[in-house]
Amino acid sequence: MAAISFHDAPTKPTPMKIKNVTITSMPRPMPQGMFDPMPEVIATFEDDSTKTLFSFYPDEVSFQSSEFIGLTEAEAHSLFQQKDTAYLRS
Repeated sequence: MAAISFHDAPTKPTPMKIKNVTITSMPRPMPQGMFDPMPEVIATFEDDSTKTLFSFYPDEVSFQSSEFIGLTEAEAHSLFQQKDTAYLRS
């Protein structure tokens, strides 16, 4: 039986970084916007793939596209969680 060397171990791929973000439109003022969709954060990654990361309530948290540039998907979710937690504690 052959010994498995360190070089045979599978490597974990490096998470892709976000290179661009689109934040969809905000809902109209209430009461007209009561059933409008919440804005979404849509990321474009280094490999040109796109993914909707999350939606959010704009009266609770806000984002700028530039905040996400260079982050991984996990880091973007962490940013949302930090802002949401800060809002809930305020």
